[in-house]
Amino acid sequence: MLSPIISTWLLSAPLWESLWLTLKLAGITTIILGLVGLPLARWLNATQTRFAPVVEALVTLPIVLPPTVIGFYLLVAFSPQHPPGSWWVAVTGGPLSFTFTGLVIASVIYSLPFAVQPFQAALRAVPTELIDASRASGATVWRTFWRVHLPLARSGVGAGLTLGFAHTLGEFGVVLMIGGSLPGETKVASIALYDEVQKLNYASAHAFAGVLLVISFVLLVAVAVLQRRSRA
Repeated sequence: MLSPIISTWLLSAPLWESLWLTLKLAGITTIILGLVGLPLARWLNATQTRFAPVVEALVTLPIVLPPTVIGFYLLVAFSPQHPPGSWWVAVTGGPLSFTFTGLVIASVIYSLPFAVQPFQAALRAVPTELIDASRASGATVWRTFWRVHLPLARSGVGAGLTLGFAHTLGEFGVVLMIGGSLPGETKVASIALYDEVQKLNYASAHAFAGVLLVISFVLLVAVAVLQRRSRA
């Protein structure tokens, strides 16, 4: 019974490195999802433009598309032969594909709907009377959003951020297409686990999968708690 627990702490250094890289990727991605996703969710909720359904469909597309399809098109876009990959090379002197930066951009695109949709639901749940009262008192639109709207929706926003973090942890197809398997640079936990299975290192794979399972379970419990608070 104690064998899997002991094996967990005896994971090889490359596996711990891949786990740390994954947590780093998920953390940076979650911060960007908050900065980009919240204004986008607010705009999608408020706008009356005829193009809103198109934008919403583009945001939601990663939910229905196979990850390898998204990864392929991002790989083409990130290549030095096509913009924005060629622009990145011109500015930085290095390619965007097979780098940690490329992984972050791909992860934000792939996880965006998993954060934006809970953001939208949380923002819609705030009574409009409170928003109107703030605007009637002289507060600007953005002051109302940051001081009234967002605090009242914080539980749902927290659920969206946690879900985005958890979704990034489980990425495989997109990160494989964009980043490959460069140790310390793009070899995240899902790729490292796949490599262990390919090497028939089942004991190591079992222990590593157990670590990822526990982390994912804790995150999903957090999402469930936050969603219940948001509904309450």
